[in-house]
Amino acid sequence: MRTKADGAFVFSSIPSGSYQIAATKAGLQSQVVAILVSPKKNTEEIRLVLQEPGLASSYGASAQSETQTMEFTDKPNFTVAGVTDWTAVGGHGSDSILRTSESLAKDTVTLKPEDTDHATEGEALGPRGKMESEGKLRAALASSPNSFAANHALGEFYLRSKRYQEAIPLLEKAYRIDSANVGNQFSLGLAYEQSEEPSTARQHIHELLVDHQNSGLYQLMGELDEKLGDPLSAVDEYEKAVKLDPSEQNYFDWGSELLLHRAVWQAQEVFRKGAEAYPKSARMQTAIGTALFAGARYDEAAGHLCRAADLNPGDPNPYLFMGKIQMAAPNPLPCIEPKLAYFVQQEPTNSVANYLYAMSILKHQEASPNKQAVQQASSLLEKAVAIDPKCGEAYLQLGILSASQRSFDKAIDFYKKAIEANPQLADAHYRLAMAYDRTGQSSKAQQELQLHDQLKREQAEAVEQQRREVKQFLIVKSGDSVGPAMK
Repeated sequence: MRTKADGAFVFSSIPSGSYQIAATKAGLQSQVVAILVSPKKNTEEIRLVLQEPGLASSYGASAQSETQTMEFTDKPNFTVAGVTDWTAVGGHGSDSILRTSESLAKDTVTLKPEDTDHATEGEALGPRGKMESEGKLRAALASSPNSFAANHALGEFYLRSKRYQEAIPLLEKAYRIDSANVGNQFSLGLAYEQSEEPSTARQHIHELLVDHQNSGLYQLMGELDEKLGDPLSAVDEYEKAVKLDPSEQNYFDWGSELLLHRAVWQAQEVFRKGAEAYPKSARMQTAIGTALFAGARYDEAAGHLCRAADLNPGDPNPYLFMGKIQMAAPNPLPCIEPKLAYFVQQEPTNSVANYLYAMSILKHQEASPNKQAVQQASSLLEKAVAIDPKCGEAYLQLGILSASQRSFDKAIDFYKKAIEANPQLADAHYRLAMAYDRTGQSSKAQQELQLHDQLKREQAEAVEQQRREVKQFLIVKSGDSVGPAMK
């Protein structure tokens, strides 16, 4: 529908319910806004800001591409039916692969969308500008204390300034004035989440959802459910959010919750649908790679991580992920080594970049070592420790290379530096014990072996405890009975 010159438009004979509206004009687009239509309300003011594609976003919501459908049309062929303990897991491959998979799942949850690197209003204005802006907003409220706009504007300002206790009463008043305003609903829910105890915040947001179906509120409920140890409710809330608003953020949150609780095949399905809807999302490709790695589909995982790096070459996360899976996978993975070489080229003073590229080179030398390639890896490792003397893993690898050349005294020095940089590096203690044994220092070798065994026990207990805390989802597929998400 086209608007009038003043931006107004009228729909006739629209049934009551929840709708989504967006605007486009001459290559510009707005964010998608959800509205609630009821017989009691004939008109509603909606603010649609036209921006260039990729910039149309709102506080707490992700941008939508021009071609993105406004409906959730792909119904999943699975249902999360329950949870079980994640302590007797077998998983795919070695314990190293499993631990890498668990670590990457946690890292995936923290990935940010590419369009959120902007300062909040208060941060951008600085102290003086912030005071002036707050003064104007307070003056507007004083002149119109029962105005929705005035209460919401000042409440939103306090929310963005992280002054949550001040934001809540203003946003609550705005909600009482206009309970159907979606933006205010979300801001109020976010203020609750940031300021209250999780259980209290969840109750407040639940009350908001009783009358208004809002994807942003479902997303907040999912976050609170996870914090409160109720992942079964969390994944349900994230799915509801996607059905109301299939945004990149909502797809990502739903898939991440599944992945975190080891429903790796189902996470792959959700991430793939998200990637189809948002083909330029680097973090969606990174997430697919993580889920595929967890399902032992190593080559495919590498392909998606390399694609993520191509989509956003300046983001270090895809390189960090691919470096970790390269080290853990049974065999060298395609496309990763040249990407890590590019990573070093772009960030030559990054210790981790040099270390990961060195390890990728060494991975290819396991079958038939090439002296020149091994020397290149050694140079990269030496550069890594020169940049960051706390890079214990690089010292450890330098020690292993020295020991392979029977330079045991040199290896001992590297192993000691590795332990000094990271005393919890159990493998360094084991390697040091072997080097001591080769040089006739049996008492020192025995001492290092005891330290190694103690560290391995402590670390195994810590991993066991973490797995007890992470409940595994039980999945029902269409026509199937309840069974583990990963077997």
